[in-house]
Amino acid sequence: MKKLFRSRFSALFSILVLYITLSFLVRIILLVWSIGDADLNFIYILRAFFTGFCYDLTIGSLFLFLYAVYLLVFPKRWIGSLFDKCFTYFYLTLIFIIIYFSLLAEIPFWDEFGVRFNFIAVDYLIYTYEVVENINQSYPLPVIGLVLIGLIVFTFFIFKKLNIFREIFSDKISIGKRSFFAVPVLIIAIVLGLVMKNKQADFSNNLVMNEVGKNGAFSFVTAFKSNELDYETFYPKLREKEAYSIVKKSLLQENQNYTSTKYDDISRITKGGEEQKPNIILIAIESFSADFLSTFGNKDNLTPNYEKLANESVFFTNLYATGTRTVRGMEALTLSVPPTPGNSIVRRPNNENLFSISTIVKAKNYQPYFIYGGDGYFDNMNNFFGGQGFDIVDRNRGNPLSDEIKTKRFNIPDNEVKFENAWGICDEDLYRQSIKYADISSKANKPFFQFVMTTSNHKPYTFPAGKIDLPQGDRNAAVKYTDYALGKFIADAKSKPWFKNTVFVIVADHCASSAGKWEINIDKHHIPAIIYNLNQQPEKIDRLTSQIDVMPTLFGYLGWNYNTSLYGKDINQTKISEERAFIGNYRTLGMLKGNVFTQIDDRKRVKQFAVSGNEKQTLSEIKTENQDLASQTISYYQTASVRFKNGKMKAK
Repeated sequence: MKKLFRSRFSALFSILVLYITLSFLVRIILLVWSIGDADLNFIYILRAFFTGFCYDLTIGSLFLFLYAVYLLVFPKRWIGSLFDKCFTYFYLTLIFIIIYFSLLAEIPFWDEFGVRFNFIAVDYLIYTYEVVENINQSYPLPVIGLVLIGLIVFTFFIFKKLNIFREIFSDKISIGKRSFFAVPVLIIAIVLGLVMKNKQADFSNNLVMNEVGKNGAFSFVTAFKSNELDYETFYPKLREKEAYSIVKKSLLQENQNYTSTKYDDISRITKGGEEQKPNIILIAIESFSADFLSTFGNKDNLTPNYEKLANESVFFTNLYATGTRTVRGMEALTLSVPPTPGNSIVRRPNNENLFSISTIVKAKNYQPYFIYGGDGYFDNMNNFFGGQGFDIVDRNRGNPLSDEIKTKRFNIPDNEVKFENAWGICDEDLYRQSIKYADISSKANKPFFQFVMTTSNHKPYTFPAGKIDLPQGDRNAAVKYTDYALGKFIADAKSKPWFKNTVFVIVADHCASSAGKWEINIDKHHIPAIIYNLNQQPEKIDRLTSQIDVMPTLFGYLGWNYNTSLYGKDINQTKISEERAFIGNYRTLGMLKGNVFTQIDDRKRVKQFAVSGNEKQTLSEIKTENQDLASQTISYYQTASVRFKNGKMKAK
């Protein structure tokens, strides 16, 4: 053992031990951080730390793979030469940067998402401007840089004190003896790299223990490799005709008929009444959890304007977001489809000309607009909305639309922006754009549909000064400013001639956080939604509703007759006991129906949980499977995934 740290390979083994030790400490920190949600079963703890050690050893040996090869084959006579020293110091510096940065970055990532690095971290690499600016505005980058440099310098200092570098450059052993040290490291790296899978850490129903047992870098690589998940390969399936039969029976409302007898055609004719055709402004509010509202128990009076509007509106009190990211909310509200595994359809290729709410409103002679305060290049939003026929209003930073997208794009000019951060202009500025384009449409006597996506309630939580009584940089303050801006927007809209004939749908894209005890925390998907300024009395909809049902329910209130291929349903035309909500988190998918949550995952497992508690925060696994609910859950996700893959989701 002593020879390992007193040889040409002393730095290699010292770094490997250092990395495993630091990873162990990070694992303890994350466990303590989320101890309230952790299942502290002794066997679970042992399993998490043992599995974690295997991941740490895998990544540590892979980090050092190239260095081990170098030490093995570098000619004996050149050991200690200038080239040897330059290469060694350069490589070790690079390794230290990667190790310290990745371990330090796990802390804020866990704080925001409650998991190790995943597909979100992978996605963020693509959008460097927004992410770098967000980090710069959210964290003290100079301090972080100094800490990183300090750690690297301190590590080199310790290595020098321990005479590790002297051994590296003076131990001129033969290739035969070097292979005794290098070959085991290379074998471990290759074997563990092939054998270890991220799924092996998912051994329990407790999200915290599963994630504690992972390694951030390993999870990042896994997410990078499997950013797309093919449903038919990874998830439980039914025979295709059976799956469609179940879905078609479930989708049909009392005022609908199918247009075709084909087993895989879900097109229906919806019979309405006396049609109303008001202008429609759909506002998706960033990270607007239901628990920010006093209606649901919040004591901080953060949302007085939203709650005032709710009392004058159709108010959805039992509504659940499909996912944990903005693109999932957009997908649910525009495509009205369950959250298929992998990336949101918003971010996938070949997602143009899908059957969407745009298909329906354009058939009613509306011109849809997508209005966003940042550059809609982020998360492929512009290409997605443009591909559905929306005109785009955004902050164009020079990122073009795809050549095949034929739509108008309007830039938000600098002189119309009073405040802007990494994610875009503040909500007040954004709402002024909404009013601007509403004025243009109104003067042209053209009914308009706007999808307005806000950003102020997003880290770094900054907004114009002097608007509210809370300080910048705090989540509650951002919520209160978001509410303030919404109240001001409605007040400004009331002064416009088009206001009386305009309906406002105001809904969250997702919750502020989805972290918790379970792989899917149902209570962390509870969001508010209102339909304001309808030509009817206010009411509360307390029935279980999915985010994909919001727009079909609006069309029902408007009495529209229309064709639909959406998975969403008008809640008012849904039979009692047929209510359901779809909830997913990239890999794990589920359906809530009654007090049972049926969950499927990419290991082809089906689990069911009894749901209890006022906010549906308590789950207990059901051992005897309800096959009907399992089949219904599978059929929804299976058919939705297949329909997108084979082009059946396209508008005809």
